[in-house]
Amino acid sequence: MSLVKFQSQPNRLRRANDPAGLIDSFFDDFFTPMISTVVPKSVNESRQLKVDIFEKDNNVIITAEIPGVKKEDIFVDAKGKFITIGGERKSEEEIKEEKWYRMERVYGKFERTFSLPFDINVDDVKATFKDGILRLEIPKPEEKDAVKKIAIQ
Repeated sequence: MSLVKFQSQPNRLRRANDPAGLIDSFFDDFFTPMISTVVPKSVNESRQLKVDIFEKDNNVIITAEIPGVKKEDIFVDAKGKFITIGGERKSEEEIKEEKWYRMERVYGKFERTFSLPFDINVDDVKATFKDGILRLEIPKPEEKDAVKKIAIQ
């Protein structure tokens, strides 16, 4: 997934220079219809890590909802332009299937990768986790190709 402006409808026209977005779109288009016939939409959506990504004060901020997961069960990896958030939501207790009345909460491993429009300096990333919300502050690098005025003599 790539950083794009928020739109209420999915954007089918992805930019050609966003291979990660194209791959996400391909797999979403291919697998979502199959999964939705086997797995109820509410269960499928509950497995997806929900995030907000925005810019603030020369940083890219990523906030992710990860309720019910301990800090030590979450990981954040970064390489180049890609950042991955993942972890594992563990069940509090094991109950045999035949004793369940209803099961709506989802357990297991989760992971999601995002591409940013710049290489990430891992040493400068700040990560905090409070009340089930992971917050990443990723400083944007200085623009190398910034236009500079040249004085004419």
